[in-house]
Amino acid sequence: MAERPIKRVLVSVTNKAGVVNFVKTLKDEFGVEVISTGGTAKELAAGGAHVKPIEDYTGFPEMMGGRVKTLHPLVHGGLLCRRDNLQDMADAKANGVNMIDMVVVNLYEFEKTVAKPNVTFSDAIEHIDIGGPSMLRSAAKNNDFVTVVSDPQDYDPILSEMRANGGATTLATRRRLALKAFTMTAKYDAAISSYLADHVVVPQAASSLDSSVEFSFPELLTITAVKQQSLRYGENPQQSAAVYHLGNASAHSLGMARQIQGKQLSYNNFLDADAAWTAVREFNEPAVIILKHQNPCGSAVAHDVTQAYDRAFQCDPISAFGGIIAVNREVPLSLVEHFADNNKQFVEVLIAPSFSSDALARLARRKNLRVLETGGIDKGVSLEIRSIDGALLVQETDRVDEDPASFTVPTKRKPTDSEMDDLLFSWKVCKAVKSNAILVAKNRAGIGMGPGQPNRVDSAQLACERAEKTCERMDIAAEGLVAASDAFFPFRDCVDLMARHGVAAIIQPGGSIRDNESIAACDEHGIAMVFTGKRHFRH
Repeated sequence: MAERPIKRVLVSVTNKAGVVNFVKTLKDEFGVEVISTGGTAKELAAGGAHVKPIEDYTGFPEMMGGRVKTLHPLVHGGLLCRRDNLQDMADAKANGVNMIDMVVVNLYEFEKTVAKPNVTFSDAIEHIDIGGPSMLRSAAKNNDFVTVVSDPQDYDPILSEMRANGGATTLATRRRLALKAFTMTAKYDAAISSYLADHVVVPQAASSLDSSVEFSFPELLTITAVKQQSLRYGENPQQSAAVYHLGNASAHSLGMARQIQGKQLSYNNFLDADAAWTAVREFNEPAVIILKHQNPCGSAVAHDVTQAYDRAFQCDPISAFGGIIAVNREVPLSLVEHFADNNKQFVEVLIAPSFSSDALARLARRKNLRVLETGGIDKGVSLEIRSIDGALLVQETDRVDEDPASFTVPTKRKPTDSEMDDLLFSWKVCKAVKSNAILVAKNRAGIGMGPGQPNRVDSAQLACERAEKTCERMDIAAEGLVAASDAFFPFRDCVDLMARHGVAAIIQPGGSIRDNESIAACDEHGIAMVFTGKRHFRH
């Protein structure tokens, strides 16, 4: 069956880019009748494409501030009528419904509106499009006969196809465009649902097991994600992969970062950059995290980020090779010179809020180095989502937000002020280490890391051995060290081991039924121990 030429088009767009030329071509080349609404009709008329206003077509005025204008049987009947269905066509004729062969619609910019810092709830509600999604859905449903155009990028290809097909589009194109339209409306509705979930107070269910839980997880979780790019491969070369942009991403998240230079990020680059950026944001002081395979092999804070980098690099120069560097201040030229010229360090990704102009000029000499600029620092997403087979796990994002005033010291010896500074530093870095996690620190640098061992003693052994090597490399005494543990000690063996390696103070959550054994071990060795009351597992 030959395709039917397009004879009548309804146009109502928020994004008016290219629409005047598109409509003028439809009229001039193909003799198409064009119906339009409000601001779109004015834009088209100003551009020389005179059209029939929607109120003239329906015989019904726009009303309620434009809330009601296209919700009319003459519109939706013309879109939904099946041209090969005798009853549909008879109904259309009996009710004076003319066929509409193409809809050109894009929607009120709801997501841009709610992203504005001072947007009110009423403003957000007014930017929920009703007529637009309704027309898109009607046209997309009837894609056997109706062409639905929701993206200005499709204007030129559609015109080319019409020229090649006697003014008609092909069924394959209509179905592709229908998929695009339904994807757009799904994303749009998900954005609205997500916004309302953040701004409407939902009472806790009466059956909640824990009345102290403040956060209420929605019964239906809507996720808006748009494909940002395909990746060369996934975690391994045999795995395909892509990265999707979340509609509710915070302004300074990794997903919103601007890539200034370098090769395309790989799947593993994204994972490691996210872990590094998350870790460095825990600090208010100038901080640098060097991360490799999801673990912070180098970490330090200092008076400036160049000094912090130098100390972080010295924590583990071998592991730093091929790692990610995350910085929580603007990157100066000196930091780039230190890693690129002094240390000759190969770096996969450098991520920071901003870069000085001379730093960028020096970085440009490493053309393959991926440089990401976030534009600032924020706390990131409030929910963390991970996939398992057939389901999603959702939890609140873990942050080190404990108040040190709430900490307790159960040991006879209390930490000194300098030890407490190191303990607080190590506690923040330890959260970024894979569990079971032990982090040994000195002078606010993570000099020994024990990540991801099945038992905590092995993690402690690794951390202490690495700390001793770092002290030897830095030519400092392996004494007066502090250690952080992401969860409690089930036995005293970790304390005894750390005591043999020069650890003088320990920070941990506490809460084991054998806490008294660890406390007694600390008292025997003269170690100060701090209980935080919270653990920070990272699996």
